[in-house]
Amino acid sequence: MTSTTRFTLSPAEQEGLLARFVRYVKVDTQSDDEAPCFPTTEKQKDLARILVEELKELGCADAEMDEWGYVMATVPERLPEGHGPVPVIGLIAHMDTYPGTSGKDVKPQVLRNYQGAPIVLPGTGEILPKDGNPNLAKCLGHTLVHTDGTTLLGGDDKAGIAIILSLVAFLKDHPEVPHGRLRIGFTPDEEVGRGTEHFDVAKFAADYAYTIDGAELGEVEDETFSADGATVTVTGHDVHPGYAKDKMVNAVRAASAVIEALGDAGLPERTEGREAYLHPMDLKGDVTQATLKLLVRAFSEEELTEQAQRLHAAVAAAQARFPKAHFQVEIRQQYRNMRYAIEKDPRVVDHAITACQRQGIEPLRRAIRGGTDGSRLSFMGLLTPNLWDGAQSYHSVHEWVSLDWMAASVETGLQLLQVWREQ
Repeated sequence: MTSTTRFTLSPAEQEGLLARFVRYVKVDTQSDDEAPCFPTTEKQKDLARILVEELKELGCADAEMDEWGYVMATVPERLPEGHGPVPVIGLIAHMDTYPGTSGKDVKPQVLRNYQGAPIVLPGTGEILPKDGNPNLAKCLGHTLVHTDGTTLLGGDDKAGIAIILSLVAFLKDHPEVPHGRLRIGFTPDEEVGRGTEHFDVAKFAADYAYTIDGAELGEVEDETFSADGATVTVTGHDVHPGYAKDKMVNAVRAASAVIEALGDAGLPERTEGREAYLHPMDLKGDVTQATLKLLVRAFSEEELTEQAQRLHAAVAAAQARFPKAHFQVEIRQQYRNMRYAIEKDPRVVDHAITACQRQGIEPLRRAIRGGTDGSRLSFMGLLTPNLWDGAQSYHSVHEWVSLDWMAASVETGLQLLQVWREQ
């Protein structure tokens, strides 16, 4: 292999990639952000068991699922005699799907040679909106997989899983391709922010890693939001509504006043790029007690503090309106911007950019308006930027993926192994 060699999946290998993806999305692995256990749903292990068996069939003799539902496996190194040591590289994807949109009975629709015509979602008759999916225009001639409109698809992140398994299959079928030791990891509960809660970095034993959990062709993401979760608990006082004058303290109204005090600016639906936001995402309760959950997101610690101050100001305004209600605010850390860790050793990003360039792909170095398992892993000592998996419209019934972009991710991953080997 030379530094000018490009990797190309054959049509049969692309069909294998598609078959894997379709097979995985039909397994319901929706996580549960209310469950205290780990993993938050046992059904995530259904896919984990399938992946263990497939990895073993591909020559990963040590493939296993541990008690927490993590899948880990090794692709042994294959290097020319006398070759020097090569860093161990990890490839990681998550098995769970977003808890807010159904992942049960997913019916993937395969559309070959997309030419720009309206895409009808057969489960609802709705047309996939082009205005919300600008990357459709970049995928003319591609094979697309989309939902039937009644569930999410699960490209986030089963596209990443299919990409990794297809990379392992390519290495098995092409013994002429040299590479260092490769570690494979599949995690549960990423969507609820707990994907690394029991991840054993020492056991994984990689020097550097990459999550395959991005979106557009060429994405190399080395920066994420810093993230906190906030809970506002409001305690009121309930009495018979017929005799409630000057007695009732309605916790539901008081909690709603917090949302009202936040205003329209600084919400996720009003922000983009590097703008921070507060996201009221769950309100439950009754007159006696109501609980409001919010996501707090910003790219810097300073901005994160500003968002927390904004929340406290909104609570103070609600307290002034409802002086007899009791407000309690809890803010807990979720993850931090991976850039703070990755910038200490930029090779992990530089090599990914080089791999894209060798494959003739323009690298898109971006910050994620979200987080990945790599956010926490980078601070746990395993630097883990994020690469693309070709999926679009995550978390929604409009989710779709480009098989061509998935194939390009496999090919670039193979190239990345060569860059590390040469360095």
